[in-house]
Amino acid sequence: MRACLFSGGKDSTLAIHRMADRGEPVELLLTLVTKNDFSYMFHKPNVLSTDLQAEALGIRHVKAETEGGKEEELKDLERMLVDNGVTELVTGAVSSEYQKSRIDRICMKLGVAHIPPIWGIDPMSELEELAKGYDVIITQVSADGFDDSYLGARIDEAMIGRLVDLHRRKRIHLLFEGGEAETFVLDAPLFRKRIMIDSAHRDRSGSVGRYLIDEAHLENK
Repeated sequence: MRACLFSGGKDSTLAIHRMADRGEPVELLLTLVTKNDFSYMFHKPNVLSTDLQAEALGIRHVKAETEGGKEEELKDLERMLVDNGVTELVTGAVSSEYQKSRIDRICMKLGVAHIPPIWGIDPMSELEELAKGYDVIITQVSADGFDDSYLGARIDEAMIGRLVDLHRRKRIHLLFEGGEAETFVLDAPLFRKRIMIDSAHRDRSGSVGRYLIDEAHLENK
């Protein structure tokens, strides 16, 4: 069973598309719903809306809860792989050795092949691809330089310019591999329908700002 560890963000979505391009489509989406706002491994904002993305993709979707403890959440991922008979795990790992090494370890233990198809991708190349063929919004910011104007904003050419400027001034990672921000995909080439947001709100707690989807629906493309 070829599964993807799916957060609903740009990287795991792009990884699914890379696998489809290789003629090895993902058969199952696995989403861990963490209770920890600052999980080391998993996204939290809007993760429940991954149901809409799975429906848009036409891929079976399984969710499981995790308390989100630093190492305990890895045991929850391990159980999820075993329970669903996963033999190949696709991830959107880009450059975080912290995440990749832990998933590598779990997969090796279980005899599961870990496939990170966008590992080492050039950040500008990914951003340009997203801006041209995807509808991706920023759903969380947690680094110096990100104000609330970024929340809910689309990654387009103008946003790429803003991110490049932040990279130069604040040294953020252009793909947010340092946890500077998180994203959510509303539309992508493989989506049969697009996600339309009916209502959402912004929330700020100290240095962390979130764009939270309250209601959304699928619309024909």
